[in-house]
Amino acid sequence: MRTAMEASTSHGHGSNWDATTSLDLNHPTLVMLEKCKTRRQFKEILAHMVRLHLTEQTFPMSRLLYFSAISHRENLDFSLALFHHFEFQPNLFMFNTMIAALASIHKRRCFCLYKRMLKSAVSPDKHTLNHLLKACRCLTEVQQVHQHGVISGFSSYSYLQNSLVKIYMENGALALGRKVFDKMSQRDVVSWNSLIWGYVKAGCGREGLKLFQDMCSEGVVPDEFTMVGALGACAKIGVFRSGRSIHTRIIKMGGVSGHCILGNALLDMYVKCKELDYARKVFDVLAVGRDAVSWNILLSGYAKFGKLPMAKRLFDEMPIRDSVTWNSIIDGYAQKGDMVAVVNLFEEMQSHKVKPDGRTIMSLASVIGMTGNLDKGKWVHGLVAEARIKMDAFLGSALVDMYSKCGSVEKALSVFEEVQERDVSVWSAMISGLALHGHGTRALELFRIMQAKEIQPNHVTFTGVLSACSHCGMVEEGLTIFHSMKQIYGIEPCAEHYGCVIDLLGRAGKLMEAKDLIERMSIKPTRSIWGAMLNACRVHQNVEIAEIASRELLKIEPEEDGGYIILSNIYASVGRWRDADIVRQTMENRGVRKVAGQSAVVVNGVFHEFVSADKAHPRWSEIYSLIHNMNNEMKVLNNFT
Repeated sequence: MRTAMEASTSHGHGSNWDATTSLDLNHPTLVMLEKCKTRRQFKEILAHMVRLHLTEQTFPMSRLLYFSAISHRENLDFSLALFHHFEFQPNLFMFNTMIAALASIHKRRCFCLYKRMLKSAVSPDKHTLNHLLKACRCLTEVQQVHQHGVISGFSSYSYLQNSLVKIYMENGALALGRKVFDKMSQRDVVSWNSLIWGYVKAGCGREGLKLFQDMCSEGVVPDEFTMVGALGACAKIGVFRSGRSIHTRIIKMGGVSGHCILGNALLDMYVKCKELDYARKVFDVLAVGRDAVSWNILLSGYAKFGKLPMAKRLFDEMPIRDSVTWNSIIDGYAQKGDMVAVVNLFEEMQSHKVKPDGRTIMSLASVIGMTGNLDKGKWVHGLVAEARIKMDAFLGSALVDMYSKCGSVEKALSVFEEVQERDVSVWSAMISGLALHGHGTRALELFRIMQAKEIQPNHVTFTGVLSACSHCGMVEEGLTIFHSMKQIYGIEPCAEHYGCVIDLLGRAGKLMEAKDLIERMSIKPTRSIWGAMLNACRVHQNVEIAEIASRELLKIEPEEDGGYIILSNIYASVGRWRDADIVRQTMENRGVRKVAGQSAVVVNGVFHEFVSADKAHPRWSEIYSLIHNMNNEMKVLNNFT
């Protein structure tokens, strides 16, 4: 280093930078700079260049800035100090160097530097604008850079256009991105990829797939990233045929072996199209090249679509299990309602030192809500604090729903108050919970508070509110809310909402109004709607409308016992025994069997399930004996009364 320093000193001492060698990278000083390895060496070279007044010369200064700001970014602090104290006017290369260096780490300073550049009458070039695009923090800044590109005459530069398309699409400005794309005279694979990916990420799978087809029609050869985007589009809208066609094209390109990202995209597409056999074939082809994502995609597909034995077998074969793996298998058993399996898997997950997250707790809360086990519900809630999981809106709504289904409205309200940022899902869960337990007035109060806070209700919210009105007989309030769905909120009522209103009118004895509503419905009546109508007829012993409701219900579900039994009971309640027997006989002739009634209870944390006339419970003799004694005592009390 010292020998080089001496050579450099003799070369530059007492004279300005030699114009004949000013662009020669072999100059001793620049050679030293290019060979520099450490910050200490850089400081020595910098001091040497200052002594020789080389920092006052444009070319060596530009190399110095490029080295410290771009090549060795750990020296960025020196480059900033040098740039701001440079006595001569920086040129375009120097400004571009500093803007590029600041684009990713000091975005605000990057734009301040650009303003200084413009004030210094240094005009930007295409590289300046590209660097500025990387520094943009919001869409407004992107548009400003875009306008500067138009004014400067660089808007037709293909690399800049590609950058604009990409950043517009990434920020969800689909129309702006498409506008730039449509004006491009030359579109390469990068242009198409940016547009396809932008639409797919925004959930516009159909548009993304059409763009892929247009791209192929224009003769642009797709690459691996194009295929991943196109498969994502197919996955979004569930179009198996198009996905299969893309798979065929991939095979012609060489297949997915050794291309893990592409293989995973193909796996994901088949899983989301519910084609698990095809997904398994792709998984097997990936073989050595598959990663944890590959295993998790197939596992989640098996679990989500109820293929639990296959999911468990795959789970047992997995070389590495992360939190996604455990959540997928737990969620699969939770959907089935198998609380024992879910709890066992969770305990196994903990034994493997895998930390639960919000999704884990939501799966546990879901299955415990199905079983109604309050003790287990409290245990799940305790896990949130134990694992230090943030109580966000998703987790909060899951716990509110769980406590409501476990019979503790007060606990549900406590969780509701605990959630700091309540979105519509949290409000809807609490309103539905209050409705479930007959607290109609409190549910309506909460709905009004929600409206006052200008939180837009959704389908679930209205189902809960209408159910609350139904349970509490608030007919006028319920009808007003029902009509406001479309008139005020623009929400088209679905079968659940109509079912709630039919139940509301039916409970109030307004059977003709309920029948008229069914006839005026914009959708085809479902089993729940005719079921609500039939139940109302049973309560009010309206045989005429009951016969209509039963006939329509049996058209929808001829093999279900409910419609037959309710109509038979209605006939019996008004003394039409012969008609009741005919219904029962019809039911028997069609091979429809009455499903035995079921009930469940949790005692000391143990879940006990009972089926009518079943003697499978280990303590059935004690239970029957107790019921017999209770019946006798009730008879004695009745006789005494």
